[in-house]
Amino acid sequence: MIDKIRSADRRRVGMLTAVGDRWRALPRWQQGIGLVAFLAILYYLPLLGIPGLTWLRTDSIEGGNNWAGVLFVCAIYVLVAIGLNVVVGLAGLLDLGYIGFFAIGAYSVALFGSVNSPVVKWIQQEFDLPPTWAVTWAICLFIAIVLTMISGVLLGWPTLRLRGDYLAIVTLGFGEIIRIVARNATGLTNGPVGISAIPGPEGAPSADNKVFGLIDAKPWYWLAITFVLIMVFLVRRLEHSRVGRAWLAVREDEDAAAVMGVYPFKFKLWAFAIGAALGGLSGFLFGSRNAFIDPTQFNANLSILFVAMVVVGGSGNMIGVSLGAVLLAYLPERFRDFADYRWLVFGLAMVLVMILRPQGLIPSRRRARELKDRAAEAEEVPAHV
Repeated sequence: MIDKIRSADRRRVGMLTAVGDRWRALPRWQQGIGLVAFLAILYYLPLLGIPGLTWLRTDSIEGGNNWAGVLFVCAIYVLVAIGLNVVVGLAGLLDLGYIGFFAIGAYSVALFGSVNSPVVKWIQQEFDLPPTWAVTWAICLFIAIVLTMISGVLLGWPTLRLRGDYLAIVTLGFGEIIRIVARNATGLTNGPVGISAIPGPEGAPSADNKVFGLIDAKPWYWLAITFVLIMVFLVRRLEHSRVGRAWLAVREDEDAAAVMGVYPFKFKLWAFAIGAALGGLSGFLFGSRNAFIDPTQFNANLSILFVAMVVVGGSGNMIGVSLGAVLLAYLPERFRDFADYRWLVFGLAMVLVMILRPQGLIPSRRRARELKDRAAEAEEVPAHV
């Protein structure tokens, strides 16, 4: 029985490493063709109509949501997972309050871009501006990124000296504080009433919007997936830079990294700020697409779901966390046929993944090598031990 388990473990690790090794061994022109084909598939997904694959669409089932809308949520979750992977997967910091940055990004575009916002109304009165004036969508994007980076630094500065469970508890409290402030600060956020008329790239939601409207979600998906691809490129470059290597050193052994000349606090603060910016960007797109937000949309359950994306997909591997995000966004909609039982099926699937694949569906190359070495060491142990 032990030999069978060891053999299965070796086969799983071998399959993971073999695919990556074969891809890296391909000539550059073949990798380029494969990448272009993959990008074409990503942008074609909202139009998916290939016979034999239409069952994947969520609008093909009774009561299913709009297919392009589900794809947009998948893209948003992938962006969240990439940002949280910087904090959890690369720097090794357990952040359970990531929903706070997501909420700050959403409220940034709502507070400064909506004519129904108390902030915009106050600016109109103070500076004698017309009632239709509001900050443009592009400037709101900049504001959202800056505010979330600042909030990440403010949160990380006093708390990043904590480790493990203590840091997790503090960050969980941060996420709840943001939600409670958004609910109770009625003079700033309209409280439980929420904020409507949140603008998109074409301005406030209106029947005159030709591209980014409320009904057709395909342009929103294409916009979100474009942001995802840009962030993937930037984070990948950062991961292979001096900062990325410092994150990995701090994650593996913070004390040893400090002895070797790496200042752990500085690089952990960098990870918090960059992860917060990506969380704010995803929240910004979420608020713009919905055109309405209220505090109930940013609860602790969603924050735990964000962490589950990284853990299930494979902490430290950008492809893995992206796959985890897509599965956790898509599967509940695909199980809508089961009505009230779909969350039970979804939960059982997550439990099975964590039992059978505790390292994640696609672990990082470093983690895969560790598993391969562990399997080799187990093979050398005498059978009677």
